[in-house]
Amino acid sequence: MKVFVSGCFDMLHSGHVAFFKEASTYGDLYVGLGSDNTIMDLKARHTINSEQERLYMVKSIRYVTDAFINRGNGILDFEMDIKDLKPDICLVNEDGHSFAKEKLCETLGIKYIVLARIPEAGLPARSTTQIRGGVGSQLPYRLDLAGTWIDQPDLSKILPGWAITISLEPILEYNERSGMSTSTRNAAKTIWPYQLPLEKPEKLAEILFRYENRPGNTLVSGAQDAIGICVPGLTRHYYNGDYWPETIEKVYDETILDWLESHLYMVTLWPRPEGTDLLTDTQITKEAITKLTQASDKCWNGIMNRDLKMFGEGFSESFDAQTSMFPNMLTNDIQAVIDQYKDTAIAWKLSGAGGGGYLILVSDKPIKNTMKIKIRRWDL
Repeated sequence: MKVFVSGCFDMLHSGHVAFFKEASTYGDLYVGLGSDNTIMDLKARHTINSEQERLYMVKSIRYVTDAFINRGNGILDFEMDIKDLKPDICLVNEDGHSFAKEKLCETLGIKYIVLARIPEAGLPARSTTQIRGGVGSQLPYRLDLAGTWIDQPDLSKILPGWAITISLEPILEYNERSGMSTSTRNAAKTIWPYQLPLEKPEKLAEILFRYENRPGNTLVSGAQDAIGICVPGLTRHYYNGDYWPETIEKVYDETILDWLESHLYMVTLWPRPEGTDLLTDTQITKEAITKLTQASDKCWNGIMNRDLKMFGEGFSESFDAQTSMFPNMLTNDIQAVIDQYKDTAIAWKLSGAGGGGYLILVSDKPIKNTMKIKIRRWDL
């Protein structure tokens, strides 16, 4: 029985070895490693160890039958190699699962299995993101919940409203072009290479916003990205015809943040394809913006009252309003993934502006083969 796994496997640690050990119980284990170029494309960073060093180390592990550098690129960089290898089983862990991988394996007649991350007995859970350190590794990410796009004056001049975001601990290294504010986060790396300074969060957000949007820029990134990265916890920000919000409201209440964490799940899609244009064929009307602002209000009230039904309705209605104005956010491939969760999730939306990235799900119970989030807290 041939078993195949693929990944970066940079800074080899006990979590990798535990994964290989479990995978090897299914048969002879073959490991495909993402090339240095692939990692740069997906993560916008250099690997700590080169592909040849990583290959040498992985091949040295006793659970591994053989290993090689994948010949392709992107999330399916192993497509050519898996076709040649013809394994019986392809294994991934929860944060490596994607429907693109599952669909490829189904097409090729390969059994696809998703494993939970379980550390070796007596050892702590490990991830490369957790231990890597280095430039940008401790900078937060941003997840938008509702009302976003209202941070663009073209919308808020027609009707003002609130955008809702949460700041995320970097427990995962999310893909580039994924709607997780990675472009703004990359701008932050040039100002604060290792972590955010101990300054007032709103001040940091404004510094980052002004740094990213320098005079002469033809496209202005919305302020919700900078605020979501720099301001901990849950925030909503009110936009009224300007790029910077009139008001920022912050929530650090543990019961609310814990409640949100227990009901939000993420599924990996794929990086937004190069050349995606979300600003063509737009249908921006006062009616659509009204729906967006009303959905944001409902979402916020649902969170504040810990009313999952209300939260889910606002979450979905916000996404529907966004995609009605910016239809290129939602492709047929993304809709096909959403359709698979309609019986298990209460609500869904895409991270960021859409076109790829991650699918965010709201549910009253755990959803199999999905990732959890960790909201960044604030030390008062």
